[in-house]
Amino acid sequence: MTLAIKIGVVLAMLAIVFSLFSGAIFLVRDQSSSRRVVRALTWRIGLSVALFAIILVLLTTGVIEPGDPMRP
Repeated sequence: MTLAIKIGVVLAMLAIVFSLFSGAIFLVRDQSSSRRVVRALTWRIGLSVALFAIILVLLTTGVIEPGDPMRP
């Protein structure tokens, strides 16, 4: 797997985690009428689905290959 793909996957995962924690913070601190929690969690779901789809496309096109955990 190339370095650019690895960096892209890591950045996408960090964005997903950031969105998850921002949603948790909004849930605790905001008033009940705020829509920021819903927006943050919608972003998290969208980013997760997009990352999953991109990884599937990369696997099917042969850009990345599944690794063997027993191979050094």
